[in-house]
Amino acid sequence: MKLKNSLTTILIVVISGFFIIANYAPTITWSGIGLQDHLLLINKAIFPDNQVHGVYAGEWWRVFTVALTHASWLHLGMNMLVLFQLGNIVERFYGEIRYSLILVASVVSASFASLLLDPVNQPSVGASGMIFGLFGAMVLTGKKMGVDYRQVMGYLVLNLVIGFAIPNVDWHAHVGGLIGGLLAALVLQALPRRRIQQRWE
Repeated sequence: MKLKNSLTTILIVVISGFFIIANYAPTITWSGIGLQDHLLLINKAIFPDNQVHGVYAGEWWRVFTVALTHASWLHLGMNMLVLFQLGNIVERFYGEIRYSLILVASVVSASFASLLLDPVNQPSVGASGMIFGLFGAMVLTGKKMGVDYRQVMGYLVLNLVIGFAIPNVDWHAHVGGLIGGLLAALVLQALPRRRIQQRWE
């Protein structure tokens, strides 16, 4: 797998592209509000267009598109660096299809943890929940991937502690994504690789 052709690299380019458009083309609006406001995760709230928006208002896509949003260049850069480091390792081990399933399961579980545990009108942004899902997969199969298991666990604990310690960090999403990635990897390990390839390719 060449890094320039990897799904991880494509995902980094797409996420970074959405961040640039949302921040440097603010005149691009959809139904009266900006792109970021249409993509971030929130239960339900009144937006600047005086309309109620959010997952509980029927905008289900936010469960997935939250990964396309970030609060700042620093937030984006840190997440994309970790995604590049972890994502390519997990993708190389599982293959694109299984890797995609882990990512989807992670972002969905992270989003639902936020929706259930955060205040109704509190917005969440970022791909951190999805990235913590990669940690979950590596916790289960890190030794088989050939990575330093102690280093992975140390990095995971450090990131969890940072999430708890810094204000305004949605640690619910981090824990939810971690659990989602772990469970997805557990299920995928129990399924024959050939069956999944025949079904999805």
